[in-house]
Amino acid sequence: MYIPPAFRVEDAGKLMAFLQRHSFATLITCDGTVPFASHLPVLYRAEAGGHGTLLSHLARANPQWRHFASGGEVLAIFHGPHSYISPSWYQTEVAVPTWNYATVHAYGVPKIISERERVVSLLRDLVTVHESSFEKPWPGELPDEYRDKMMQAIVAFEIPISRIEGKFKLGQNRSAADTQGVFDALSRSSDADSRALARLMATECAVRENA
Repeated sequence: MYIPPAFRVEDAGKLMAFLQRHSFATLITCDGTVPFASHLPVLYRAEAGGHGTLLSHLARANPQWRHFASGGEVLAIFHGPHSYISPSWYQTEVAVPTWNYATVHAYGVPKIISERERVVSLLRDLVTVHESSFEKPWPGELPDEYRDKMMQAIVAFEIPISRIEGKFKLGQNRSAADTQGVFDALSRSSDADSRALARLMATECAVRENA
């Protein structure tokens, strides 16, 4: 990923928090000729390995898991908030539009998880993470026969992260006045993604809230 120095994020804590918050990732592999992508919910385990480990599963009917046999690295892209940026928000008179965003790329060699109990644990943890905020979380109780049939239809895997790149393009290369103007405009937006980008700017840039 092309990352100008102003936008590079190397803080491990920030990268880990990003992976956990924006956990619906794009998994990219190559079948030997062309790229192949799937869009998957991913669990991040910070304690497993130097950079942590990603865990997820694919439908067995999805041919992507067969690409793992090559033993090469795969890429998981985690997408954060993003928004169009109008030059009318700048103090600078001559400028062009751009797009600001936050993303993290994680690389590693995937390994298929074949142990039944590990697969059960992965699925249970995935449900728990996403049900935990509900008033009445789904308990995950299923008839054994039905559960086993569903498990046979998936391939679980883990990706120990070998390297990780973070890019927060938030206008850090512009003047303080321009950055403040972008923050103010995004904060007032009716678009949820734009407001989320403003909240990220509040933690990463020298902007004044409610200026």
